Amino acid sequence: MNPKFRVTFCLFPIQILTVFVCFLDCVYPKESVHPNIIVFLADDIGYMDIEVNNPNCFYETPNINHLAATGMRFTDGYAANPVCSPTRYSLMTGKYPTRAMVTNWFSGKRSGKFNPAPFKNKMQLSEITLAEILKGKGYVTFFAGKWHLGPTKKFWPKAQGFDINMGGHSQGGPYTGKKYFSPFENPELNPDSPEGEHLPNRLAEETVKFIHQNKNKPFLAYLSFYSVHTPLMGRIDLIEKYKKLSKIISGQEFGHLHDSQVRVLQKHAVYAAMVEAMDDAVGKVLKALDDAEVSNNTIVVFTSDNGGLSTSEGSPTSNLPLKGGKGWLYEGGIREPWIIRYPGFTPMGSISDEKICSIDLFPTIAAAVGITVEHKIDGIDLMPAFRGERLQREALFWHYPHYSNQGGIPGGAIRIGDFKLLENYENGDVSVYNLDEDLGETRDLSQSMPDKTKELQNKLHLWYKEVNAKFLQIKANSGQPWRPRMIQGSR
Repeated sequence: MNPKFRVTFCLFPIQILTVFVCFLDCVYPKESVHPNIIVFLADDIGYMDIEVNNPNCFYETPNINHLAATGMRFTDGYAANPVCSPTRYSLMTGKYPTRAMVTNWFSGKRSGKFNPAPFKNKMQLSEITLAEILKGKGYVTFFAGKWHLGPTKKFWPKAQGFDINMGGHSQGGPYTGKKYFSPFENPELNPDSPEGEHLPNRLAEETVKFIHQNKNKPFLAYLSFYSVHTPLMGRIDLIEKYKKLSKIISGQEFGHLHDSQVRVLQKHAVYAAMVEAMDDAVGKVLKALDDAEVSNNTIVVFTSDNGGLSTSEGSPTSNLPLKGGKGWLYEGGIREPWIIRYPGFTPMGSISDEKICSIDLFPTIAAAVGITVEHKIDGIDLMPAFRGERLQREALFWHYPHYSNQGGIPGGAIRIGDFKLLENYENGDVSVYNLDEDLGETRDLSQSMPDKTKELQNKLHLWYKEVNAKFLQIKANSGQPWRPRMIQGSR
């Protein structure tokens, strides 16, 4: 609790002080060394796909709104990568994916002018995961939903610290059976759902069951939705609801981004149905915490693995005013919803503009449960941000040496303060944006701010060296791919 409260209350008569202290102990419980952990990881949800980030959002997300109203919302939260598997790796380990050569989704490989950088298709068993450090503190650990961090059962959740696995395997989407509706034919999900049950509801039900069975023990429940990843499928009732709503929305639906078509207007009824059903599932789990009377001792996190899908596979959502989407290093591809509720530490309904990333989940949870991380990680503990303080972080980095399925260009990026530099790996071209003044990345400042450009680019190149980054490879008749080098004359 903020010590300023105590100073204020010391001015009250002792009887009133006692009442206020009792009240605060109910609302802000004392720190527990064993808080429960709930992580909601949505798949492909963009920053602008939830109402608390976007007042004009076409999709209804009342339960996520409630979570934000009872916790802290971050306006400048990021994924470590513009596609799924690398970000999932970073959430589990606290490391930048580049350190482990897990820089693309498992196992995508697409060539363009050059061949992509070499990369691995699994999270190694030697990695220390969030689930493993919590098990070491006596936690019961549960995983539900999309895993996508290894090709065989040897690398699935139970091999990486989870006691229970409901649905996590090699695939990145619900591609078997009737996909989002039972029978699912998922090798890690018992086939006991009634015909036609919706997958997000089934995953929520399994999570609710786990919470009630383990409410008297410290637990980690990691609900990693398959939603809202393709295939685009939704509940009929919700699709009809949004079809009616979409009829009153007019305007241009698509524009262009480089060589890709990009959605610029949210009105896709099926996608909207998928978002709301996912939100319903979040609400079901939050209610279970209340019913089990463990909400006041549970840290709840909501985020996504990459930006909304705006340039391919139906282009179902718009991320405007953010540029681009999934598969791109523009803000639309990497800026994510981030909401954290830590009773007693995150003021209700608070908003932070601190720059955070998926690498920060691991160290933040470790610190909350009293674990000292002794191995090398990249993330930092977010507790100072919960207190309204500045984080001791100079920069965030991205490295995506691949041609994305969504049209994204291989590149890297760095953000320091309000400035972001993007680097094109095909030719070394750079662009610089002031995100405070130009959130849509429309005005390149690299020519007008040469010193700032050199500073950012050199810091990015030093980071490449530190993490042993790999780059594009020669392709027949393509010439030599670009390689990073230090810029002379920089500060």
